[in-house]
Amino acid sequence: MSDAVRDNSSLGRYELAFPGGVAFVTYRRSPGVVALLHAEVPAQFAGRGIGAAVTRGALEAIRAAGQKVDPRCPFIAAFIRRYPEFQDLVAT
Repeated sequence: MSDAVRDNSSLGRYELAFPGGVAFVTYRRSPGVVALLHAEVPAQFAGRGIGAAVTRGALEAIRAAGQKVDPRCPFIAAFIRRYPEFQDLVAT
């Protein structure tokens, strides 16, 4: 699996390509905040840490851009609660 999560702005999602598929996190941008709407991993690859990898990559990209996050996806909200190093990204 590639570690590179890329921002596919034309589709409004962060993507992580790996042999056999693509995992992604869809988003909607507003000034200074990125609403993370949905995380998806192909069903046959569930449970292998791919969802966590694409979520981590998306959050790191958002941090690097100096933006905040509105975690609307339950998976992403749970990920942020589990990893305190990302809690500072949540928009209040």
